[in-house]
Amino acid sequence: MAIMAIAAATINDLPEVILSVIFSFISDVRSRNRLSLVCRRFRALERATRTSLALRGNARDLHLIPRCFSSVTHLDLSLLSPWGHALLSPVASSIDPNLLARRLEVAFPLVTSLAVYARSASTLQVLIPQWPGLRHVKLVRWHQRPQSQPGDDFVPLFEHCHSLTTVDLSEFYYWTEDLPPALQASQTVAKSLTKLDLLTTSFTEGFKDDEIRVITEACPNLKQFLVACRFDPRLIGFVGDEVLLTIAANCPNLSLLHVADTSSFWNTRGNPEDDGFTAEDARISRAGLVDFFSGLQFIEELFLDVCQNVRDSGLALEVLARRCPRLKVLKLGQFHGLCATVGSQLDGIALCQGLESLWIKNSADLTDMGLIEIARGCCKLKKLHIYGCKGITVKGLRTLACLLRRTLVDVSISCCKNLDAKGSLQALEPICDRIQRLHIDCIWENLNDSDGGYYNFDLIDSIEHNKGIDYDEYEQRSKRCKLDGDAMANSSYDGDGFWCSKSWDRLEYLSLWIAVGEQLSPLTMVGLEDCPNLEEIRIKIEGDCRRRARPNQEFGLSSLTIYPKLTKLILDCRDTIGYALTAPAGQMDLSLWERFFLNGIEILSLDELDYWPPQDQDVNQRSLSLPAAGLLAECITLRKLFIHGTIHEHFMNFFLKIPNLRDAQLRGTYYPAPENDTSTEMRVDSCCRFEDALNSRVIED
Repeated sequence: MAIMAIAAATINDLPEVILSVIFSFISDVRSRNRLSLVCRRFRALERATRTSLALRGNARDLHLIPRCFSSVTHLDLSLLSPWGHALLSPVASSIDPNLLARRLEVAFPLVTSLAVYARSASTLQVLIPQWPGLRHVKLVRWHQRPQSQPGDDFVPLFEHCHSLTTVDLSEFYYWTEDLPPALQASQTVAKSLTKLDLLTTSFTEGFKDDEIRVITEACPNLKQFLVACRFDPRLIGFVGDEVLLTIAANCPNLSLLHVADTSSFWNTRGNPEDDGFTAEDARISRAGLVDFFSGLQFIEELFLDVCQNVRDSGLALEVLARRCPRLKVLKLGQFHGLCATVGSQLDGIALCQGLESLWIKNSADLTDMGLIEIARGCCKLKKLHIYGCKGITVKGLRTLACLLRRTLVDVSISCCKNLDAKGSLQALEPICDRIQRLHIDCIWENLNDSDGGYYNFDLIDSIEHNKGIDYDEYEQRSKRCKLDGDAMANSSYDGDGFWCSKSWDRLEYLSLWIAVGEQLSPLTMVGLEDCPNLEEIRIKIEGDCRRRARPNQEFGLSSLTIYPKLTKLILDCRDTIGYALTAPAGQMDLSLWERFFLNGIEILSLDELDYWPPQDQDVNQRSLSLPAAGLLAECITLRKLFIHGTIHEHFMNFFLKIPNLRDAQLRGTYYPAPENDTSTEMRVDSCCRFEDALNSRVIED
């Protein structure tokens, strides 16, 4: 009797149509790249279904433009090398600009979303006509604005793209007076816009009141509006009640509104010892806020970072809760009186019960009681960012964590006087096994203090079951239950399923702030030693090192080896200030500080590194030093290396020793980006020679 063997069906047996649908649902770039390596069929399907692509090649290599991504709708050309030069200029490429633009259009015929580094208007004049159906455009420029007529940068965009709905200028340096006339001259395009992002971080003054009026009048159908301005009443063109009411009246369909003072873009950390009040009050009244919120009936995300005092805001926020039922994301900067915290009745911001994300900055009178009231009312919170609130302590934050233990997954605590690294982590212990993203300040005070936080389970039960609580009794009731750190690590509370564990099982992203001269090593001593799924860490180092003594030990990057899945590191030293060229006798220059910061990085198994070198503000120089280049070259596992600054050509050749390095780029992503071409830093020829040497190597995978 013959026996027939029936082979098991595999994914290769699926029809191409079904496989294409499956591939189209995979958005992660790394996963798609892995799929394309399985077989030629998978490679063809992956290329045919990819809709988003960022090109990294050199503009001179016309023959290397891929032609297999015919379905791409989102194309990013802002990272082409040599970075920062006009894409279609003779400096960047000897190819005829029109030929290059035409080749891009043939390779990517379906593009509707485009990001491009537009150093001059000539780039847009040649490139934009290739895709007249563009709907989303992001312009990037960190170099100084060229001398030209007002609005020249936007004329090609508005002339050729009649279907435009989104314009993103958040990384594009221009003059504020350039945009309003261009929008007025192109009324059809302006009326079709639904998103306008004007949060340009390189602004010093932002848009004035009359310019905001003109923009909102020209774009009445905006659903998302992000704008940088000034709220300081001492300045000409400041924003007050009238401008806010104008925005609400001219753009009644807004679902996202982000209005931020330009001083909030400064990266420097505030002083936790400040009382939280600014010298001047904003010209934003309670009545003005009530009318403003009443006009935002469709709002879902609201950001008001005023940087000037807005007092007694609780009543207006209650109106916001009633009039804006769709509100899910709220960001408030320098708002005081968020909650009255009188009795057990909810009030103020606590009535915004649909919130999923809350960001509170510099609220001087926010206390533990207010934080607990927010937790009671905003029971759907997934994200909570608290910055510069000196009245918050471990007890209040811990109680909030317990009340929101089912939902809270993203927490940021910064510049709070009573919350150092140890206190912040102790307060978050009840939800440490749930948090996915976390930011804390690396302030190593009270490391040897073994006292645990005061924690009262009866208090939590009373709040959760809406039994009401007399806040005057909070201190007495809290002190009845004191659990030290060792007991809390092994304790459990099964009322509503609470479990306290010191293992941060779901933490994937960790952000840290640390003062210059401090060490990172104590991080594992404060409770972050067990993070099995941590993949990305961002470290921001800030301070003036010109008057500091030579450090005796390393910064402590080698201590991060305890995180087995750590593959991406963002090391941001852009606000570390020192001497780049000549240091006075007895003081360190930045090259020695870079050695201090980067020692031990070679031990980490990193796939990707973003590095902002320290800077010398006097000469606007952010350049990688010789010790830094040598230490980075020892990171043999790196696949991607992005340096946000400049580097000498012979230092770049050190990186050729990294065996698996596939993508290395210099980016002057700070204003103003370096423009001179007289040294061996950032020269086009230097970058091209390095790229040729990098791409000529054979990489196994």
